[in-house]
Order: sequence, then structure tokens, then C-alpha cells
Amino acid sequence: MTVSLLEVKNLRKYYSLGGGFFGHNARSLRAVDDVSFVVEKGETLAIVGESGCGKSTVARTVLKLLQATSGEILLDGRLINNLSEKSFRPLRRHIQVVFQDPYASLNSRMRVRDILAEPIRNFRLAADARGEQRKIEAALDMVKLPHDALGRWPHEFSGGQRQRIGIARALAAEPDLIICDEAVSALDVSVKAQIVNLLQDLQRKLNLALLFISHDLAIVEHLADRVAVMYLGRVVEMGPKRSIFSRPFHPYTQALFSAIPVPEVNAKRDRIVLTGEIPNPIAPPDGCRFHTRCRHAFDRCRQENPALRSVAQDHESACHLHDLPATGQVKPVANDLAEQGH
Repeated sequence: MTVSLLEVKNLRKYYSLGGGFFGHNARSLRAVDDVSFVVEKGETLAIVGESGCGKSTVARTVLKLLQATSGEILLDGRLINNLSEKSFRPLRRHIQVVFQDPYASLNSRMRVRDILAEPIRNFRLAADARGEQRKIEAALDMVKLPHDALGRWPHEFSGGQRQRIGIARALAAEPDLIICDEAVSALDVSVKAQIVNLLQDLQRKLNLALLFISHDLAIVEHLADRVAVMYLGRVVEMGPKRSIFSRPFHPYTQALFSAIPVPEVNAKRDRIVLTGEIPNPIAPPDGCRFHTRCRHAFDRCRQENPALRSVAQDHESACHLHDLPATGQVKPVANDLAEQGH
């Protein structure tokens, strides 16, 4: 049986907010609520959704920067979320991260050489100083920065260059999976494109898997193999990138994707404008969490939480509308970008 590189099963991350005396009426914020997915070797899974939907919390929980409330996280078939920090330390190098802010993610008191040497030393990946230097230079070469950068400080670089250093630091650990948590959102448009192309090149050369957390759907369409759409802590649709972008089934996904700018000046697209506010994750609505903003909601949506179910090949959606007769169902919406091959 083939084992997935990363498998997440029924992941939950709740934050306790306390309550009254002796813990009565204690409340919790359900940042991530029953999320499952897999990432195969060499593929890119993108997790998308509005701010606050829980996608970055998923990333941090997989990295064990946050402790999962419940669920399972398996790396190469091994359960890791219950491991102690000491037991997990040898495995940590297999999952590395590139953070959103290239200015805050690098230690301003360390030169680039020491930033890149740190993971090599921590995981004992070099036998001697000469081997360490070769690995440092190789990591710098992979992100297309000159060797004279090694003696410089982080503040001497632009935002895009700093993000390249952050990627080089992740590569120095020789990982199997890199989690990119909004890794290009703080960069200028032209620099953003360069970093995305760099990630694609590295993925092909090194057979890296990427878990790409983003709200930029244009970049996701360019980079991802599969897409998971999150809303208020849950995955509402998941499938191959081409299928998701060309025929989104869930009403939330349709609304989200209708906001993607159309590349043709005179091209038309029906924009779906959501009304109402995102519900409070401390007290989410009963039934489908999207029903308070969904123009297709009916009684069952207000009472029963829909499970992900197959709607096309390898494509799942969590919506009660799929159980209605064909005449009453919400139809998948064709996406102009996908149809035009962009």
C-alpha cells in the first residue's frame, strides 16, 4: 500500500476562551474543525479561503507550532502530532516552512551564512566545516543568490531577496515538504511572480511537496496541483486544480472564484457578491456554516452539517444542494480563466 507523504485526519484546533466561575459556560473558538487532506510526494496542495478561515492555523498545527486539539497528522505513515518535541526533532527537518513576512522571519543579528548553517548543524547534515560550506553554497545557488551574500546581514537585502534566503534556509534542511504560509503575499507583483517560478523550479528539481497557504487565487491556479477551499474552519470543496477552477460546485467556491480578475478587457463574468458577515467562530451557526450567506440555502442547510461527497472525479464538495433533484441543484460555474487556458 502506498503511503502519502503527509496525511491529516479529522484535525481540530480549538482555543479555550474560559467562562464563568469554576469553568461553567466555558467557550471555545473553533479555528480548525474536522479538516482532512493528504499531500503526496512532489505535489502542491493549495489551501485557500478568506482571512480567518483557519488555513494558517492548519499549517502551524501540521508544523507542531500549535498543538492539535484532536485528530491525526501522519508523516510518511508515522503519527507525529502526539510526539514529544525531543522525539519529533529528528523528523522536523522533513517539514520546513517559509513564512509570510520576509523581514520578521530572519534573525537580524545573524549573517546569511549563519542563518543557512543553523539547520545543517541542528540536523547534523554535514560531516565537517568543508561539507557545511558546500551545503550552504548549494542552498544559495538553488535560490539564485550570489555567494557574497553569505557575509551580509538580512537588512541589506530587498524583500524578495530575503524571501529567497528564507527558502534557502528551508532547503538547507533537505526537506520532503515545504509549507508556504502566505509566502508571497507581502511581495510586489513582479517579485511575487519570480518567487512562484522559483518554487516551481525547485519542486521539479528536488521532487518537493508544497503545502501552499494563500488567498491569491491567480497564483494558486498557476502553482497548485490540487486545491482545498476552507470556510470558517472547515474544508467545503477539494479537488484537482483544473476541476476546481473550471467547474466549482460549492456556492462559496463559486463566489470566491467569481472575484478573480478577468484577463480579457471586454470579457464578462457574473460576479457573485456575498451578503452578510462571516459568522463568529466562537458560536458558529447550526447546520452548514455557510448557510447564513448562501443564496441557495434551504431548511436542511440550517439543521445539518453537510459532509464532503464526490461530485466529479477526485473532486469533493460539502453541500446539501447536491442531494436535490437535478432541476433544483446549483449548477457548477465555468471559470473563464480555466477555459481560456490561463
